[in-house]
Amino acid sequence: MQNVTLNVQGMSCGHCVKAIEGSVGQLAGVNEVKVNLDAAQVEITFDEAQVSIDTIKETIDEQGYDVE
Repeated sequence: MQNVTLNVQGMSCGHCVKAIEGSVGQLAGVNEVKVNLDAAQVEITFDEAQVSIDTIKETIDEQGYDVE
């Protein structure tokens, strides 16, 4: 398992948390997703053999948020 923390801009409320945790959490290989609104960060634990960091970033981007 790999842990990564991404800086994500545009998150401001509970709906944002649910959108990101729901979409990223459904990806095969993603074990855990935690959104920190105050820090504008998303912590993800995933199996790099099943899902790439690029796929995770694309999924967040598709929800309308900017991944740095």
